[in-house]
Amino acid sequence: MNNNPESIRNIVVLGHQSSGKTSLVEAMYQIATGLAEKGTIEKKNTISDYLPEETKRLSSVSTSVVTFEYLDHRINLLDIPGNDDFITEAISSIKMIKGAILVIDAASKVQVGTIRHYQMLRKRNIPTIIYVNKMDKTTEDFENVLEDIREKLGKEAVPFSYPLGHENNFDGFVNVVELKARIYNGKECVDAEIYEDKKLKVFELHNTICEAVATTDDKLLEKFFSDEPLTNEEISTGLRLGVLNGELTPVLVGSAIKNIGIHTLLQMIIDYLPKPTDLKPFEVTNEKGEKENVATSVDEPFSAYCFKVTYDQFSGFLAYLKINSGVLNNGDEVVISNLDKRVKITNLYRLNGKNRINLESAIAGDIVAIGRVDELRNGMTLSSPKHVVTYPPIKLPTAIYYRAIVTKNKDDENKLIKALDFLKIEDPSLEIRRNVETHQLLLGALSNTHIEYLLSRIKSAYKIDVTTEDVKVVYRESISKTASAEGRYVKQSGGSGFYGIVTMRFEPSEGQTFEEEVVGGAVPKQYFPAVEKGFYEALQQGQLAGFPVINVKAVLFDGKYHDVDSNELAFKMAAILSFKNAYPKCGPIILEPIIRMKISVESQFVGNVLSDLTSRRGRVLTFEEDDGGRQEIVALVPEAEILDYVSSLRSLTQGSGFFTREFDHYEQIPEYLKDKVIEQNSLLNK
Repeated sequence: MNNNPESIRNIVVLGHQSSGKTSLVEAMYQIATGLAEKGTIEKKNTISDYLPEETKRLSSVSTSVVTFEYLDHRINLLDIPGNDDFITEAISSIKMIKGAILVIDAASKVQVGTIRHYQMLRKRNIPTIIYVNKMDKTTEDFENVLEDIREKLGKEAVPFSYPLGHENNFDGFVNVVELKARIYNGKECVDAEIYEDKKLKVFELHNTICEAVATTDDKLLEKFFSDEPLTNEEISTGLRLGVLNGELTPVLVGSAIKNIGIHTLLQMIIDYLPKPTDLKPFEVTNEKGEKENVATSVDEPFSAYCFKVTYDQFSGFLAYLKINSGVLNNGDEVVISNLDKRVKITNLYRLNGKNRINLESAIAGDIVAIGRVDELRNGMTLSSPKHVVTYPPIKLPTAIYYRAIVTKNKDDENKLIKALDFLKIEDPSLEIRRNVETHQLLLGALSNTHIEYLLSRIKSAYKIDVTTEDVKVVYRESISKTASAEGRYVKQSGGSGFYGIVTMRFEPSEGQTFEEEVVGGAVPKQYFPAVEKGFYEALQQGQLAGFPVINVKAVLFDGKYHDVDSNELAFKMAAILSFKNAYPKCGPIILEPIIRMKISVESQFVGNVLSDLTSRRGRVLTFEEDDGGRQEIVALVPEAEILDYVSSLRSLTQGSGFFTREFDHYEQIPEYLKDKVIEQNSLLNK
């Protein structure tokens, strides 16, 4: 292949779980490389699903890159997990990729995951080919599948091929654009005549395509309405323009297992999906903080975007790069723009699943990997030292589901922290934090399935056995009334003693504050800091259930001291005793954490979601339609009520709903729940 960006195609392969994405990638790889036998999911030997968790689950959990040459073109396929639990992989991968194949199982038709992936592609204006897979495994009529596609994904979906037969009698298809039939003979697809009973439908579809092409140019439109046939070149050029502009979404049919429709798909990738040079220039920020554009050209200074990082204990870090401009040579010194740090490239690879092929150089438009650049992270930029630029990082989902994790062997605790740090580098959507109040190590992810996968990785890659526990909600205590009390810390038994007496008032407040209103030197000024310190120390543990106390104002207004025995410790302890004595008279209350949620759902599920939020003591703040036609609900809900919300929302919305969450404030718990919370947590905090 010549070393030219125009000969490169970078394609993401998306689709709902079990639609056959990995099998399709395997089929394309076999045909392009001439392998005698291809891998299968069942045999656990596919080129793109190679992680232990993938062979165990029989489905993808991590993006893999498969590269091959076909008809003097280099095709880089990115096999993306279909499960929404790994949506971060899809979002990261399509940041710089501008061509896609969306795989649909003919029997399942368009699923929730299909819609979500397609919406992501449309939002980023990524030209897409739809491949209807498993046509040999269904009794579903293709017309029904096509109608479902158009209804859920858009009217721009146009069949570029039409099936011959169905289920076990699925023989092959007709290329509607070229009016050529391909029949499966039991081993491979061969050229054949169009079935007589299909000719009318095929020619009707061909005419529809020609009409669509004609609308792209006034001269072609005049030619079409004059009943003058369009040339193959005119059709091809018009179709490519329509696909690139998003006006047309080609629909192909086939069977990845039987290699039906694969040659046609490969040809269409080359003919209709964008070259890197078709892309609009990327907007970057230069060293001066100014915006500028970078074109995909080998003549531009080098720049690349890191869209994925993996870590292996034996081979270290591996960073996946999309080179957007210039040339990268093994041995080059480049800059990690986000860190302003120079690094030398000594391990440059082309990726093929788990296999790495050493490279001496790579050009603009290509996808490669570099090893042992330990500082590089997902979303960072590499650029030439002579022209440092930075690409804007993409916004990734944040953790919404949490579990407390515990090692079965206490000696593994330090190893676990290191393992979690490496997993966090691979998957930025993870959150890892130690709750000092509950003494729990919390792992936040996108779902329970996501957590289970991470635990499996910890066991298989790092040899650490862990278990999970429910997350303990972190409550707070406060006061609802003003009260005063004396605190006495007096110990005089000869020699140096302790003498500190304070009278303090405690009031409900916003935040924690300390003031003094002492008159006449009842408490000398040098002891004010000690009293304040004692007050803040007393707030660390309330008397209802041992939670920290917040939103209290303390006022020191009287006291006594001794010329010899008074000291800072005595007044600090006196303040603590004053607070403890006043607390029962202050109307102590329990506060619970309130979470602000943004929930995105389809219109038909709004009623279910609103009703469920009410049952969870939620308060809806806003409710409006977003740019994509979905409904966005913003609500405040107690954290204790949404520990299981990921699975509940999926059930309520048939898998189509998703949400984000963040802490908003603390709020008094209803009286009927107060005793229950105190009972459940008092032992924990003793």
